Amino acid sequence: MNFFEELKWRGLIKDISSPEIERLLNEEKVTFYWGTDPTADSLHLGHYSSLVTAKRLARHGHKPILLCGGATGLIGDPRPTAEREIISYETVRNNIEGIRNQINKIFEGKAKLVDNYDWTKDVSYLNFLRDIGKYINVNYMLNKDIIKRRLETGITYAEFSYTLIQGNDFLELFQRENCIMQVEGSDQWGNITTGIELIKKKLGKEAYGFTMPLILDANGNKFGKSEGNALWLDKEKTSPYKMYQYLLNTDDSKVIEYLKVFTFLTREEIESLEESVKTEPEKRLAQKTLAYEIIKDLHGEEEAIKVKKESEEIFASRGMGESTETIEVHSDLNISIVDFLMLTEMFPSKSEARRMVEQNAISINGDKISDPKTIIDLSFIKDGGILVQKGKKQFKKVVIK
Repeated sequence: MNFFEELKWRGLIKDISSPEIERLLNEEKVTFYWGTDPTADSLHLGHYSSLVTAKRLARHGHKPILLCGGATGLIGDPRPTAEREIISYETVRNNIEGIRNQINKIFEGKAKLVDNYDWTKDVSYLNFLRDIGKYINVNYMLNKDIIKRRLETGITYAEFSYTLIQGNDFLELFQRENCIMQVEGSDQWGNITTGIELIKKKLGKEAYGFTMPLILDANGNKFGKSEGNALWLDKEKTSPYKMYQYLLNTDDSKVIEYLKVFTFLTREEIESLEESVKTEPEKRLAQKTLAYEIIKDLHGEEEAIKVKKESEEIFASRGMGESTETIEVHSDLNISIVDFLMLTEMFPSKSEARRMVEQNAISINGDKISDPKTIIDLSFIKDGGILVQKGKKQFKKVVIK
């Protein structure tokens, strides 16, 4: 495979602005940029999928510029359903500092970091309208998917203007750094094409962009903080052990996709792990490899070895396999043991669950439960969940939402 074919095999190409991108990525050494707005003081695993792609391009010889939106973060990218909450200047600056530190660590200080506030703060409103606004037609903006979706419920002028500000970022980096390509998640396609259009109309030159598919979990949710399931790259917000456990419980249907996106393993290595998912899924070799590789890249090999060992020791001390599944259920608890067991999806019926309880085959957090009238409430939550054991070898950790 050439480099572009590898990106496609890994599932990292969704939209491209021009077929010329394949040649550029294979034969040239281009300067490209990826950007994010500082809506929190840490990036999360959803951002990391894009950062790994940027790192992959850098390893191939392309030059990355990583933009943190000190200007765009003050406005907020339009969301599909509602307007983002405005955050203060002070919060934006603090968030940028945290994100810069993370990006520097991931790229070992070898990527250029920029802030669009630097070239936006002194631009007057009139000059922005004259120098940028006159080149982009309103009808063109109304056809952007995210804007079109918000027209029925309403969109503020600030959000409507966001695509112009990001388009100007591309123009600035094109002129300042000879940055000819933008690389983002697929939700940024409209903003990328605005930048390409602006460069073409104002400078008469060609720029390029491609997007990556958004990474979803097995339930179809984004790895984003707005979805309530964020895994932060800051170890103080999400410990390496917690992230390791989350990745260890990746669904078989998603683990190979994640290995392609998040790791630098070769095609041969990934295909070998794919075979193990089919032939010996109980060993969860693919999940263990995924968890180890991501922790190693984020926090270093020493940390990865540490959490791997800690995980194995904790599960061994409880007599469980490290592949014990963790599930999330929505419940107020204060329900009978039989009703609780039905939430775990370990039993085909209530009568079967009741029978197993009466036969002394059910343990909760290591303690046998033999009375079907036992009430399970919040007091049973230990280490963030409730550990259910059925018989001698079946375990499931239930996290209550």
